[in-house]
Amino acid sequence: MSEGTRMSKTTGNFEGGVDAYKRGDYGTAMTEFRPLADQGHAASQLVLGMMYAAGQGMPQDNAEAVKWYRLAADQGHAGAQDCLGYMYKKGYGVPQDYQEAVKWCRLAAEQGDAGGQDSLGYMYKKGYGVPQDYGEAAKWYRRAAEQGDAGAQYRLAVMYARGHGMPQDKSEAVKWCRLAADQGHAGAQYDLGRMYVAGNGVPQNYILAHMWLNLTAAQGTEKAIKDRNTLGEKLMTPDQLVEAQRLAREWKPKGK
Repeated sequence: MSEGTRMSKTTGNFEGGVDAYKRGDYGTAMTEFRPLADQGHAASQLVLGMMYAAGQGMPQDNAEAVKWYRLAADQGHAGAQDCLGYMYKKGYGVPQDYQEAVKWCRLAAEQGDAGGQDSLGYMYKKGYGVPQDYGEAAKWYRRAAEQGDAGAQYRLAVMYARGHGMPQDKSEAVKWCRLAADQGHAGAQYDLGRMYVAGNGVPQNYILAHMWLNLTAAQGTEKAIKDRNTLGEKLMTPDQLVEAQRLAREWKPKGK
């Protein structure tokens, strides 16, 4: 069998596993991924690790998740390196070890993996496994944010809002918060709503404030439910409330 034929067969099996996984058919996904993982297919090893970590199609088992993440990470798979770093950070399936977490997150980050960059930024922000350094945190958050990672965009916005690692800049905070909110990030949507309530970095606008708080409330954020209701009951006219509700109904996430 030629190399091209072997690659075609592997790709087909992997794609079949991905399709089954997306359908929630974890048994079929496991049937497709496991032989590939046993043969050393790094992407299959990563997904198998994710399934064990989440208990999808089998009992949840962090130690097995770590095993498969490590096999893929040792092959240089950036996503697996980030996942392995996360397991070390949390102490899931391995003893908690911030230095090991930083090691694996850095390997992923230096390959340009947005998840690894975001994770490394978090480690620098908290001082986990490295000296606390807001400047380094902001650097890695920015690299992930520029790739469209919503979590990193939100965390970069918070750094700007608080002046951590760079001069405080409300306009930059709003910019990055909006990019994350536009993707559906609940924390960013809530903060953007609060910015519009107070006119903090943006012109005060109760209609937009209510829209963003309403979108956050729909994700089950209790404080957003309370703030949305207070805003609607005490500060808005009936017409404003109708318009805000219309905007929330018609909103769609960007980039998805």
